[in-house]
Amino acid sequence: MPATALTAHALLLDMDGTLVNSDAVVERIWRRWAGLHGLDAEEVLKVAHGRQGHASMALLLPDRPVEQNLAENARLLAEETADMDGVVPVPGAAELLASLRGLPHALVTSADVALSTARMAAAGLPLPQVRITAESVGASKPDPEGFLKGAAELGVDPGECVVFEDSGAGISAGRAAGMRVVGVGPRALSHAPDVVVRDLTQVRVEPAEDGTIRLHFAE
Repeated sequence: MPATALTAHALLLDMDGTLVNSDAVVERIWRRWAGLHGLDAEEVLKVAHGRQGHASMALLLPDRPVEQNLAENARLLAEETADMDGVVPVPGAAELLASLRGLPHALVTSADVALSTARMAAAGLPLPQVRITAESVGASKPDPEGFLKGAAELGVDPGECVVFEDSGAGISAGRAAGMRVVGVGPRALSHAPDVVVRDLTQVRVEPAEDGTIRLHFAE
């Protein structure tokens, strides 16, 4: 039975950790990076999830020039795009995306076009028609720019959007955009989203006659 429900005019979906489980790759790449810079890998991973790479580097190496972070981020993105080992869909992701056909929704990811295209393909998931990627924004999550751009592209007021996110940075971004947030998976638990689900099998989409989207969340 549904535990609760939300009504929205559009859904904004993060990718990594929300639709696609890419933790194996993310951990490989960032553990290697942490070792190269003499940093604690667990602390690095706490920062890296949900953010663009250069934004994570700026927090972890605050004295390093921005240009150096951008250059190293470009190299990491290339490594990630070439490494799809262990990339799988989050349970229920394919069914959720299928249920959203014809309904307003967008992908809002900190990955760039190449990485998001590769990971969605590796997970066997279709790309939403509207996509906000790293190239689309000037600021990384937790800045709300990406979610606000997604809402604008869909022509929907931010307050009528529901965000699906797994990371603290993403949940903060959705909240800062004035949107309600559904947290997906264990990382979301400690960041107080409006609703938390184990995975996307606990979400059911019901289109309403008035054009809104009703979301039901199973226990």
